[in-house]
Amino acid sequence: MDRFQEMQVFVRIAERGSFTQAADDLQLPRATVSNLIQRLEARLGVRLLERTTRTVRLTPDGEAYRQRCTGLLADLEEADGLFRETNPKGLLRVNLQGTLARNFVVPALPDFLARHPQLELHLGEDDRLVDLVREGVDCVLRAGPLRDSSLVARRVALLRQITCASPAYLERFGVPATLEALSGHRAVNYLSSATGQALPLEFTVGGAVQHLALGSVVSVTGADLYAGAAVAGLGLVQVPRYRVADELAQGRLIEVLADKPPPPLPVSVLYPHSRQLSARVRVFTQWLGEVFRGVD
Repeated sequence: MDRFQEMQVFVRIAERGSFTQAADDLQLPRATVSNLIQRLEARLGVRLLERTTRTVRLTPDGEAYRQRCTGLLADLEEADGLFRETNPKGLLRVNLQGTLARNFVVPALPDFLARHPQLELHLGEDDRLVDLVREGVDCVLRAGPLRDSSLVARRVALLRQITCASPAYLERFGVPATLEALSGHRAVNYLSSATGQALPLEFTVGGAVQHLALGSVVSVTGADLYAGAAVAGLGLVQVPRYRVADELAQGRLIEVLADKPPPPLPVSVLYPHSRQLSARVRVFTQWLGEVFRGVD
């Protein structure tokens, strides 16, 4: 057991707020993690962590030491990466937006794992905001505008979006040819995971984006529900075209206002600054760029 491992364990406990979760992340016995922290505190002569039966918190000395350790570990990871970047190993925890995962990422995963056979992936699926540090996630793939400037972000795609509705809906409410014709129409409202509020429809007119809020009888929080509600005739939706390509081909959805499309939807991979120099995160984000290259 060396000082590097002591620092690595200490930083992960500080991030997770738990000895048990840190031990699981690092694939170490719980007793080993406890012994490493006891040894570290004894060597430094200070208490770094305040432990209760329910929580683990940093002391002021622990916070100061954590800041130094984070930088040192990043430098060491970068130095090691000069020689092993082509063959990273270990556990990589990734959280993916569901439809992006199913349509693009998961089908291509065999190629990624064949390139990097010493990596182990833990995949989660979510549309909600994720506290990457607290939940022990290395990176997330998300669609939409970025809100959290505390994370490192790399854009991997811009997806073409359309406005569409079902034939039954358009027969009832009419096919709009202008934005003014949307008066009296309904939307399926998509609720933001950040605010809980309905996102307005967006239309590009003369190079500028106009926002329009329509009435709704159904609001949803998931991409599958959103598209499904449109097919059921419950209102207009705006979605990436790939997401409803089959429904469009089968005539179950029809595009409207094609000359006033929503702005393209950015797709980005995000990760904490503390993971920026990780070889595991680096090769995964580079690979995601390849997966989405040419997708629109």
